[in-house]
Amino acid sequence: MESKARFSVRKGSLFVISAPSGTGKTSLVERLVESVPTVVKSRSYTARSPRQGETSGVDYSFVSRAAFEKMVNSDQFLEWASVFGNLYGTSKADIEEKVSGGLDVALVIDVKGARQVRLRSANATTIFILPPSPTVLESRLRTRSQNSDLEIQERLSVAREEVKAFNEYDYVIINDDFDTALSRLRAIVTGSGDISSEAGSHVDDIVATFELK
Repeated sequence: MESKARFSVRKGSLFVISAPSGTGKTSLVERLVESVPTVVKSRSYTARSPRQGETSGVDYSFVSRAAFEKMVNSDQFLEWASVFGNLYGTSKADIEEKVSGGLDVALVIDVKGARQVRLRSANATTIFILPPSPTVLESRLRTRSQNSDLEIQERLSVAREEVKAFNEYDYVIINDDFDTALSRLRAIVTGSGDISSEAGSHVDDIVATFELK
């Protein structure tokens, strides 16, 4: 009797990545996706208008506020939040499809969104990316020239609250040197190399500088 080999598709994993605005999380995740074939970035839905250079279906799935609210009411989001006055959400169906297909999904969301994911997805691995200091963070925000002085101060104020949540995450990475931070992120996602979290005392010292700012 002829036997047939059975092949099972590897199930992927969900990685939740949070960081204050300006920390470099977007650049790190983009490089991660480029260097690890099994990793894809989750594309969020948003009710805001596209910014210069953004394309619907590539950077975000842009929908009307009414459509977004309909998705909220029909429980289509794994998480959703209002960030600096704009609505963002992650489709449950999109995540489930990618993970079931064997892909590792990098979900870049804020602290509030990460808390929602923990309640709905016990298997998610959470990673917090910490800037080396509030001074460096402010410099990065000003260098990218995307925000007014008022918006920068608002982001720094939010950052002071967000960094306090670092101990809610499975791993903490300090983005002082980009290549080093990328190497640590890649090691965590692929399960190879040094996947230990940053030294607790060092992280505590950095968080303390935000409280003094």
